[in-house]
Amino acid sequence: MNKTVTDIQRRVLALIWRGANAPTTDADFNELAQATFAFQFTRNAVYRAYCERLKLTPSTTSHWKEIPAVPTSAFKDFTITCFPVAEAGAEFHTSGTTADKTGKHLLKTSELYDAAIRPNFAAHLLPELGRSPQQVCRDSHNDNERLPMLILTPSPEEAPHSSLSHMIGVVMKEFGATDSGFYVERGALCVERLVHALREAEQARQPVFLLGTAFAFVHFFDHCKQHDLKFKMAGGSRVMETGGFKGRIREMAKPDLYVLFERWLGVPSARVVNEYGMTELSTQFYDQTLREDCQTDRKLAPPWSRVLIIDPNTGNEAKEGKHGLIRVFDLANLWSAMCVQTEDIGVAYDNGFEILGRTAGAEVRGCSLNAESIPIR
Repeated sequence: MNKTVTDIQRRVLALIWRGANAPTTDADFNELAQATFAFQFTRNAVYRAYCERLKLTPSTTSHWKEIPAVPTSAFKDFTITCFPVAEAGAEFHTSGTTADKTGKHLLKTSELYDAAIRPNFAAHLLPELGRSPQQVCRDSHNDNERLPMLILTPSPEEAPHSSLSHMIGVVMKEFGATDSGFYVERGALCVERLVHALREAEQARQPVFLLGTAFAFVHFFDHCKQHDLKFKMAGGSRVMETGGFKGRIREMAKPDLYVLFERWLGVPSARVVNEYGMTELSTQFYDQTLREDCQTDRKLAPPWSRVLIIDPNTGNEAKEGKHGLIRVFDLANLWSAMCVQTEDIGVAYDNGFEILGRTAGAEVRGCSLNAESIPIR
């Protein structure tokens, strides 16, 4: 790495390790964003040509909000990297309905990606630890403080190109108890093994941490209904669900799913957190539910990122409370594209944002698509 990008990466890592609760001033974020933009403009010919066509270059922009956004669809058609493809240290693929043309996010190194996962996850899913990010990660090896993680996704070894499996693999290793495990194997939900683990934890009054896609949980709850299986998990149990609620053949509203967590697992909605992430990004976003001790759909961007809601009619930032397209600025995306334009609809309010759905005509996508028709065994 040259001196410039080494310095940028060092500064972004330092910002991440300050933690999700340490705000960044607009001036500080802008300085790092402009440096990242200049690096990406120089090193990525596809992005540079796009910026030049828009007449938005490092010499003509002065604020991070002016930096051109790469549409998520571009990751299907172009190689969005600032390094030779042969040097990629990780490769994540998107899920979608077009089987022969998935998007790819290539990382030169997973150092920034993995760093962005840990403190953000701890702040939103393990807020009771109440320590600095460094202290949380250093002390999380004390198994007495770890919850068993029951994970309804494939493992990173089974799904090496899944960004979700990679992310959950990182947090399981960092924060999960030794009896944590993945309950999707060879494309099937291992429901008997999952039921056994839940019954053992229930009888031992051991809180558990369930993580998975929305549709994987839907399939499990279908099984619970069919076999009249109900659990009462211990206080302190929690859930992280992700992947969206609209599939190719089935749709379930978020409040309806959250009712099922309480009905079948005894876990109230105030202990269920939605995670919003995508293959093209290195940072995830979480509901503030556990931090505020009540169910909420509001998400906050961690200090190394920013989220704007864009008015599709003007291309400018929408007014607070108005619906628009979600645009993400992610400093951890140093080696690809820092600014990504999604096809998701959102609204900004109370210094945060809420996800409302997908744009009309946008391809249904997300990790839950892979779980929508998952078999049970």
